[in-house]
Amino acid sequence: MAAAMCGRRVSMFPPPAMGTCGCRAGGRRPKPAGRGSRRTGCPSFQPEEPDDPNPGHGGIGPPVQPTQEHHRVTLAESLFSPKRIALIGASTDANRLTARAQVYLRRHGFKGGLFPVNPRADIVLGEKAYPTLRDVPGPIDFAYILVNTSNVEASIQDCATRGVPVACVLADGFAEAGPEGVALQDRILAVAREAGIRLLGPNSMGVINIPESIACSVNAVLESESILPGRWSLVSHSGSMMGTIASRAVARGRGFAKIVGTGNEADLTAGEIANLLVDDPDTDAILLFLETIRRPELFEEAARRAHAVGKPIVAYKLGRSEAAAKLATTHTGAMAGSDAAADAFFRAIGIVRVDQIETLLELPPLLLGRTPPRHPKRAVSIVTTTGGGGAMVVDRLGILGIGTVHMLDTTLAGASKDFVSKALDTARDAEDADVAIAVIGSSAQFRPQEGVAGVVAAKGRNPICAFIVPHADAAMRLLSDAGIAAFRTPEACADAVRAYLDWQAPRQKLATGDTGAAEALVAQATDEPGARAVFAALGLENSARWIDPAALPADLRYPVALKAASSTIAHKTEAGAVALNIQDAAALRAAAADMTARLGSQISGFIAQPMVKGVGEAILGYRLDPLVGPIVALGAGGILAEVYRDVVLRLAPVSEAEAMEMIGLVKGLAPARGYRGMPKGDLAALARAVAAFSRLAAIQAVTEAEVNPLIVMPEGQGVVMADGLLSTR
Repeated sequence: MAAAMCGRRVSMFPPPAMGTCGCRAGGRRPKPAGRGSRRTGCPSFQPEEPDDPNPGHGGIGPPVQPTQEHHRVTLAESLFSPKRIALIGASTDANRLTARAQVYLRRHGFKGGLFPVNPRADIVLGEKAYPTLRDVPGPIDFAYILVNTSNVEASIQDCATRGVPVACVLADGFAEAGPEGVALQDRILAVAREAGIRLLGPNSMGVINIPESIACSVNAVLESESILPGRWSLVSHSGSMMGTIASRAVARGRGFAKIVGTGNEADLTAGEIANLLVDDPDTDAILLFLETIRRPELFEEAARRAHAVGKPIVAYKLGRSEAAAKLATTHTGAMAGSDAAADAFFRAIGIVRVDQIETLLELPPLLLGRTPPRHPKRAVSIVTTTGGGGAMVVDRLGILGIGTVHMLDTTLAGASKDFVSKALDTARDAEDADVAIAVIGSSAQFRPQEGVAGVVAAKGRNPICAFIVPHADAAMRLLSDAGIAAFRTPEACADAVRAYLDWQAPRQKLATGDTGAAEALVAQATDEPGARAVFAALGLENSARWIDPAALPADLRYPVALKAASSTIAHKTEAGAVALNIQDAAALRAAAADMTARLGSQISGFIAQPMVKGVGEAILGYRLDPLVGPIVALGAGGILAEVYRDVVLRLAPVSEAEAMEMIGLVKGLAPARGYRGMPKGDLAALARAVAAFSRLAAIQAVTEAEVNPLIVMPEGQGVVMADGLLSTR
């Protein structure tokens, strides 16, 4: 790695993130293996031993080539609509975990062929059983592998022999369980790929297709005799949350079309399954419960295609807080954690991210049939039948930076349909607001039809949603049936409005232009001057120059800053490798001699740069993020950026217009924006610098880069690069 640094580096980016189940983006973090262990949010367990621990296989050998041609079905057909399902390791004991899939499939009306594989039973729960997968007659569309970890590889090889197109693995103990688990997961994936099998899991609780009565899962939510069908679909990394979200939906009178648990994502990922759901005629909205981001290009493809056909994608991703991030990363990093990079990623591709799990279930009606708001005012109008309830929503909105421009309290006027409806008509047509919110009090609980009638009848330009203050399931369902987003808590209501206002169409992909000149300099960028040369080739102005203290140039303008160039000194200010405000040549030579005496061979030369006084300082950062790819960051310069985490991230590269938007979001740059009459900085030059710097995305060898500070001069005088850092692979 080559690094060029000057002064004290402020880290804008963290180390690579991991999933909250302990897996890196690719699933590589060691953890103590333990049968029966459980991890928060993950269906971590070992299935019980079947009647034969290795059903139908005589031993593990090399990958087996298929002896039977794959059944001619598409991935979507095999995954979502299998007509013939094999349950490898199905138990004869209905109370055991490995019996659940068979029990649930029949309980919920599956009419297709079901083939339990168990070598020690002729009948399994009333169904004819088969000693091996090879004995099952006819093609198999989908195999659910229920055996324990040590026998999964043999089962995958049996699937390969039979030409099974999709296999789902229940067991854990793979990539999340340490090096041995990683090796085992790699082996089963190699067998699957060689045979053309698509693999769901490991650690997957299966697939549920409610409209087609396919409940191929062991999730206990299927204990319910009646799971509601609906027009939304759910993809979840976590098996336990897959059921939790489904049960919460049922409590709201909501159902799902498809529910898929992806587990470790050794092969099939949430992004690829989301792509399938874009084409699914039963799905109008796609919900994601994510622990990490794997294969971001597939998420992007799904998001762009979903936007084109009007199917919103809503994501709840773990890792917002430092405590959660510690579960997902090796350590938190100084600033701008990978979760911020995930925010930038979702924003760029048009996926709506929510902060409340309740919002995941309650937001979609606010998005369905609509497009992202253009130039939102970030303000709402509220009509409330309860003063306290209205105040709660106003509070939560204010915390999120959303104003309330109109609020009508109808508590004393009553909650008649006509009165509320007319008030909401006005609220929905308010030109200075983006959304109308109805806050409904006790009438929703005791007279639900009357309580929500005015909300349902309201008309207007702006979208409408409702916060139901009491516990009122009937009112919630009435609004849901009317296609109106209804919320049980003020927090979820405010979160949903914030998410709607943040929603953007997938941005156009930007060309980076010709970066050949900069790329040619990267290999020589072993110190700060080398990094500066790369940045200058991208378009940043570089006023620093190499100097020889024994032969100073006559045109050097004083006062200057003198810095020792070094590839080994990380923090130059602390090491005494920086001298500021040098007034003349004699002082410069003396400072250089002092640095040489103290630092000796660590110094490769000296650079000098004229001292300037700007109206503000910024920090520019670039990183090749391990989850989402190239990102660019802008913050207030100096160490305060790290202290206050005042930084804005976007996927790189960015346009000058996007860079100007970033400038407007950095609180610490308010003085440079002319706050309270202060002299304005050259924001156009700063935007050009951000856009130019973001073109590092085209240079694959660069993993991280930083300019800190970037001094913002008064309007028309540009920006000055004071420090530079560049790291390569």
